[in-house]
Parts: sequence; C-alpha cells; structure tokens
Amino acid sequence: MTDHHSERRYTPGRSDEETERLIEQSRLFEPITRRFLKSAGIRSGMRVLDIGSGAGDVALAVAELVGPTGEVVGVDMNPDILETARERVEKAGHKNVAFHAGDIQTLDVGGDFDALVGRLVLMYLPDPVAVLKELIPRLRSGGIVMFQEIDFTITEAYKHPDTPLMGQLGDWVVEVFERSGANGNMGMELYRVFVDAGLPEPTLDAGLLIGGSADWPGYSYVANSFQSVLPLLEHYGIATAEEVDVETIPRRVRDEIVASKRPVVIPPHIGAWTRIS
Repeated sequence: MTDHHSERRYTPGRSDEETERLIEQSRLFEPITRRFLKSAGIRSGMRVLDIGSGAGDVALAVAELVGPTGEVVGVDMNPDILETARERVEKAGHKNVAFHAGDIQTLDVGGDFDALVGRLVLMYLPDPVAVLKELIPRLRSGGIVMFQEIDFTITEAYKHPDTPLMGQLGDWVVEVFERSGANGNMGMELYRVFVDAGLPEPTLDAGLLIGGSADWPGYSYVANSFQSVLPLLEHYGIATAEEVDVETIPRRVRDEIVASKRPVVIPPHIGAWTRIS
C-alpha cells in the first residue's frame, strides 16, 4: 500500500461468481441492512452517498427508502461490478441512482449529502478513520453516517464438538481474512472508528443469520463463500481444493447440522450510526 487511501485487497476476489455471491448475500442480509438504515434515519427525499457499492444492493435498499424525491450516489473501485449494479437499478425502475467508478477520496461526486453509508467496506481499508475524516465534510449539518460490518470475534463461541465441519470452515475463513490483511473484526471496532474520526458516539445494533432446518437457504451461501476464498486458501497453504470440496459443502453442512440439532450461525453484522452536528 502506498498510502492510507489505498484499498486492502478484496479478500474474496473479483469475478462473476463473486458478484453472484454478493447478490445472494444481500438477499439473506437485506432485512438486517434495511433495519439499520431505517433506524439510522434514512428517509424520503434524502441525498445519500454509498461507498463500496459493489453490485448495488445497499444502493437499491436506500433508493426505496429515499423515494423518487431522493438521490443515491454509489462509488466503487471496480467498474465491472458497477455495470451489474446499473442493470439491477434499471430493472428495479429507479431513476435517481447513479454509480461512479474510482477512489472515493479523489472522485468528484459533489457534497451536501444527507447521509454517508456503506456495508462491508471499512474492513478493507488500511485506515478507515482517515477515510471517514475525509468524507465527513461532504455531509450537510445533521448528516447521518451509517456503516455495517461483519465481525468474526465471537466465531469461537459457536464451536461445538458435534459440529466439527462448521468449526473447521470457520477457522479457515478467519485465517484467510487475517492473512489477506482485511479486518474481520471491524464490526466490534466500529464504535472506536467513529469516535476516533471525530464523530459523535454511535448507536449500535447487531443482526445475524441462523438456521438449522434441512431446507435453510444459508447452506448454499456458506458453500459459495468458500468458492470465493478458495484461491486464497490454496495460495496461503491453508487448505487445498480437495480438502475444502466446495461442491459437497451444502450437503455436508446440512447433514451435520440436522444430525447435531445445532444451528448454523453466520458471523454477525454490526451496524453503527450517528449524526454530525
């Protein structure tokens, strides 16, 4: 990294398969994200800046909340994934969403935003505090800052002798994120990041996905997540494709969970939001 603006390597990599995984992830986490956005105060008529837009899932949720009188501006480093975001926005019929590819620190997307939002983006920034300090001036007085990040801190608490496969998969994911430089514990660090950036103390909330039935949709999400990080699992020598055996993960996890009667717990997403003075 050349300076604090540089983006950490995006751990799951960039591919069509990863884009599909992100869309699937959004479908599962959408109720949590929507709850955070509503609780933060995102409402009709607002002009919102969404950083790390990806396939456009957060922008789509925000667009519904701000309505036709509002505006959403999304930014992402990856121009290819923004093409998917634009297609999805057009299909949804929103006329008030625009996406820009590039570095949020250097792009001219204007100011006077009513809110700054992002999901699973601060964890990939080498210095999220510095980035927030630079973005805050783009907000109007009383503007909202809301971020949602994952947290692997409590993964250990869910381990159990009856679910060794889930325990192993969890260990592999945590190690990949650590080795790649991403901060898998950003969720629990949001409070500090906000305060260190000079923001008022944030309100916090948490949401997680949990399921144990044979038809729970989260099994395929677990497998797709491992498909995305498999290249790094092999690159770092953590596990081989044969050891992971991605194709059978949904079945093996489902069988383990149903037999043990202990549900799968996806690491929680933590939301933090506040208003500037």
